[in-house]
Amino acid sequence: MTQHGATQARPFAGTGPQGHRGRMRDRVLGAGPASLADYEILEMLLFFGIARRDTKPLAKALINRFGSLSAVLLAPGPALMDEGVPEGAIRPLRLPVFAARRLAGPEPRDRLALGDWDRLMAYFDAQAGALVPGQLRMLFLDNRNRLLADEAFEAEAGVRAVLVRGLSLHATALIGVRIAAGGQVLATIADRDGPLARELADKGGSLSIVLHDMMVIGPGQWLSFRQHGLL
Repeated sequence: MTQHGATQARPFAGTGPQGHRGRMRDRVLGAGPASLADYEILEMLLFFGIARRDTKPLAKALINRFGSLSAVLLAPGPALMDEGVPEGAIRPLRLPVFAARRLAGPEPRDRLALGDWDRLMAYFDAQAGALVPGQLRMLFLDNRNRLLADEAFEAEAGVRAVLVRGLSLHATALIGVRIAAGGQVLATIADRDGPLARELADKGGSLSIVLHDMMVIGPGQWLSFRQHGLL
């Protein structure tokens, strides 16, 4: 174990064994986890990896060594092992950190379902301020037509880039959308993008990624490739 100078500040005067597991569990059930000191929380976490041994002395020693509960939980595995923590007890010490990071992140959104024209049009109406004329956007969908991602692709990216991205998202379907500027003829744009749509449909099908449709959307108007006979 690491040696320490006599002048180092230590939160606890001694680390002798005290108490037992049953008493600690009773305290949590009776008074709640807020009643526990930091070393007692650590003591209980060590229960999961250390059987039939009083973990209080080790818990106090670890906080003396690293300075705080959070520092212990974030300490490298080899440093913990140097202080007497068995390898099997290190993984349970990681769980509070993983849980805290997950809770600190955003809640996953319910996936938007785009299973009919009305929902699709409502989605793009809501996106109107972010639509860039000339942009090609791909909507990646799961097997229930729920939106996994809505991403823009450069013209030179090509079909391969779209399908590689679809595979990485585990998408099962696509909807392609070309954004038109005001005054442009949608049918002309659709005819130009027809080869791209057919290649996506052909190569995507071989990867079990179905192209539901390609569309051209402009201010107040839209055109479906399928309805236009291009797919």
